Amino acid sequence: MQGIDKHFPGVHALKSVGFELRAGEVHALMGENGAGKSTLMKILSGVYRPDGGRILIDGAEVQIADPRASQALGIGIIHQELALMRDLTAAQNIWIGREPRLSLGRIDEARQNADTAAIFARMNLRLDPRTPVASLSIARQQMIEIAKALSYRPRVLIMDEPTAALNDAEIAELFSIIRQLRDEGVGIIYISHKMDEIKRISDRITVMRDGAHVATVDAATTAIGSIIAMMVGREIGDEQVVVPDLAQAPVALEVRGLTRGTELRDISFSLKKGEILGFAGLMGAGRTELARAIFGAEPADGGEILIHGRPARIRSPHDAVRAGIGYLSEDRKHYGLALGMDVRANIAMASLARFTDRLGRLDEPGLRKVARDHIARLRIRTPGDRQEVRFLSGGNQQKVVIAKWLLRDCDILIFDEPTRGIDVGAKAEIYHLLTDLAAAGKAIIVISSEMPEVLRLSHRIAVMCEGRLTGILPAASSQQAIMELATERQGGTA
Repeated sequence: MQGIDKHFPGVHALKSVGFELRAGEVHALMGENGAGKSTLMKILSGVYRPDGGRILIDGAEVQIADPRASQALGIGIIHQELALMRDLTAAQNIWIGREPRLSLGRIDEARQNADTAAIFARMNLRLDPRTPVASLSIARQQMIEIAKALSYRPRVLIMDEPTAALNDAEIAELFSIIRQLRDEGVGIIYISHKMDEIKRISDRITVMRDGAHVATVDAATTAIGSIIAMMVGREIGDEQVVVPDLAQAPVALEVRGLTRGTELRDISFSLKKGEILGFAGLMGAGRTELARAIFGAEPADGGEILIHGRPARIRSPHDAVRAGIGYLSEDRKHYGLALGMDVRANIAMASLARFTDRLGRLDEPGLRKVARDHIARLRIRTPGDRQEVRFLSGGNQQKVVIAKWLLRDCDILIFDEPTRGIDVGAKAEIYHLLTDLAAAGKAIIVISSEMPEVLRLSHRIAVMCEGRLTGILPAASSQQAIMELATERQGGTA
């Protein structure tokens, strides 16, 4: 890719960017959210047309008018955001529009399922091809996206945050697939904010910042600190959590015996005002299910929730918000944002009553002021508060969801994977934000699949395994102690 240029309304997204990929290499593409990585890859995959520049394959210039043209050239992409049809099966999603046919044009479902099973076997993925996508976890849905990309037998494979929803075992399987593809001569473009992954899997690294190419370096000989400095243009400190003295702090949230089927089994814990309680565990441990039960999105079968010492009847998210609970979901596009609406509307969505008079008229100047205040506070990269949220990078979309709950001024905040898909610079900002919120008296639950993140943020660490709370550890605990509880089979008390 030579001299690639791209403009959006109010944004010069790509500024004469160059990028080179060799056959049989893993080339990491890095940069903060909004640096232009995804835009560059959407041009290569035919989603966007460039305003300037050239794309060459095997030295010959090509025109990529749409995604089909990209696929015809052997370019496959695994998008950061899932794009599956939830009511279809795994196999139907993989082969949609390319289904094998019998005579008279009928779909050959047996062959479709067999071809899918063969791809799953290559991935070491134990999953029935006939399983509806709606019944799968986010991690399994991510593996379906990967399988779909592999079904095209690509020469170039773009992976945009492919491990965001995967646990360590699934990441190991993915890396095995990547190495196999590399050995077969496939060129792989790997986008991730996880430094340890980049060092483990990539051969070269290209860094972008503010829509421009900064440098291309050898992965093996370049230090992580140098990569981060190129990405953000400043040093990022690795601060350790300072645990406040909460001995006299009142309990903001208490959960007693919360149960729902086999997903949640007699969960009990308390959360104090000013505390950050981290929840760790392997994929499928029940952490997200617990958060959704507390928030009323999936009401529990039994148990009790107390807010500031008083029993709270929470049967819906509306009940939870009225009780002072805010929830940032791990799936921001489905549960956190109205993508077709602007930044201002999304920030104000949970607090509209504050800006509406008795006749239903909106206080537009007031809305504009609070939206712009939160944009500045969270450093949301957007041309303005009227920009549609769908045009923002994933990290900036996440910040808009956080702004929504900050404006609502909830006493209890639940953050489920708050930094998924967010770069190191934005992560540091969100870590400081959560710490500041706790210091201001907010009671915070943080669910994260990244062990260093749990250790970095938490005042205490609750560990779950197979729907049970197996223990609560102090902040200074080791990763080994957490993993011992996360893999426990009998459960325990806390």
